[in-house]
Amino acid sequence: MNMITRLMYTIHRLLGTLLCILFLIWFLSAFVMMYHRFPRVSAKEKLLRLEQLSATADSLPDIASVMARLPHGEKVKKLTLERSLGQTVFHIRTDKGTRRLLPAPSDSLQPTDYGHICRTASLWCDAPIARIDTLQSLDQWIPFGELKKEMPIYKIHFADDGRTQLYLSSRNGEVLQLSDKSQRFWAWLGAIPHWVYFTRLRQNAELWSKTVIWLSGLGCLMLVAGIWVTADVWRKTRRNRRRLFSPYRKRWYHWHYVSGIFFGVFVLTFTFSGMMSVADIPEWIHKPAFKGNPVHALRARAPKPEAYPLDYRTLIAVHPETKQIEWSNFRDHPYYIIRNETTEQYIDATDTLPHPLLLTEKEIRNGVESIYAADSIFWHHPAQMRMTRLDRFETYYRDMSSMYRGRPQLPVWKVAVNDPDRSVYYIHPETGIVRYVDTSSRWRYWCYTALHRMRLPGLNSNATLRKTVLWILLLGGTAVSVTGMALSVNYVRRKYRAFKRWNG
Repeated sequence: MNMITRLMYTIHRLLGTLLCILFLIWFLSAFVMMYHRFPRVSAKEKLLRLEQLSATADSLPDIASVMARLPHGEKVKKLTLERSLGQTVFHIRTDKGTRRLLPAPSDSLQPTDYGHICRTASLWCDAPIARIDTLQSLDQWIPFGELKKEMPIYKIHFADDGRTQLYLSSRNGEVLQLSDKSQRFWAWLGAIPHWVYFTRLRQNAELWSKTVIWLSGLGCLMLVAGIWVTADVWRKTRRNRRRLFSPYRKRWYHWHYVSGIFFGVFVLTFTFSGMMSVADIPEWIHKPAFKGNPVHALRARAPKPEAYPLDYRTLIAVHPETKQIEWSNFRDHPYYIIRNETTEQYIDATDTLPHPLLLTEKEIRNGVESIYAADSIFWHHPAQMRMTRLDRFETYYRDMSSMYRGRPQLPVWKVAVNDPDRSVYYIHPETGIVRYVDTSSRWRYWCYTALHRMRLPGLNSNATLRKTVLWILLLGGTAVSVTGMALSVNYVRRKYRAFKRWNG
């Protein structure tokens, strides 16, 4: 036991010296992350800059003629309609790729030339363009490897006080990123150091995730050793019947010991949960019984767009403010999602006249049963289900109105299935939105969301209380890091002086 304890002292001292600055950066950047994230262009921002579809509603074709232009055999996975820069475009994702079709076969898409770049830029910033750079490689504000396929990327600098920068794909003119100097400033203090978002590293997703896992894993080892050391010091102090809370007289040792007693476990859980934000749940903990995603099965058997009884042009006539239409379905029940600047509506497409979507209890039950009917495991032993109607949020179904543009999330049908994954489906009857929870997602919730973001029962419904708890814990973690860094600096100084004397 004494040998293990000595090893723990050594591990904590060496790893603490190597990682102290990193831990201090992680905690300080976490404060910033509570209020500022990495710059990105949201779907809502893109939607605001679209034109109303009613502008050319009279010239829109029936959807059957559009689908007839797809190569034979391609299966439509997603279909949306929107209008920008005077062109109405059908965005069609199939099992063979993504296509953009105009209403008339004879029309052609606007090329991403200088004129198109300037027109797009004017939608995002009123200031004149200072210069346009043509990027052949990723930079700090677009560090994601999947964007390489958009090369070259046009980086537009605006002559405004905010030093706004806009990134456009040369392939289709899509806006990839938008930021100003304030967002970039806070990103350098928050998201970039906290998520280790450095271009050369982040563009290789596998290398980046392994780096985060290894750094966090070494940090966890350091903290386990630190908790062991703290317990050992506490035991010796009590055994010697000292009445002092801390046996240390030197202030940095004293405050590192005291802060470690109160916040050491939190620092460990914060580091571990940070690692679990990118790590997968090991299969020895839980191996999903289903090969694919069960939610995808609820989108299977989708009616062909041309088979929707409700014509999309009727929607535009009834809702002229519509900026985007998306074809969607719940099993064989078709519906549309129509979006404007402020809201999204879910319109039932089973009738020739539009009315709000409302899935019945029977449809929802049949939909979930169909998932298991297609799986051979349950052919002889059907899964038992229990349906309840929720009028309140719970641990695995929390309020996410900030992400979903304020649309209603209650009441919702909760379908609990007695299968090997302990599956639970939350299905909203007015939107068709499905949230799926199984054993793996529960593990991920408690290993990351709950521990790292304090998304705990009792805190989820009170944002002020949750942020207050986060502030207190992060201040404690910062205190542990600051005192640890001071001890590390002193340790390096002592070793350096000893090295000089030995070589003197």
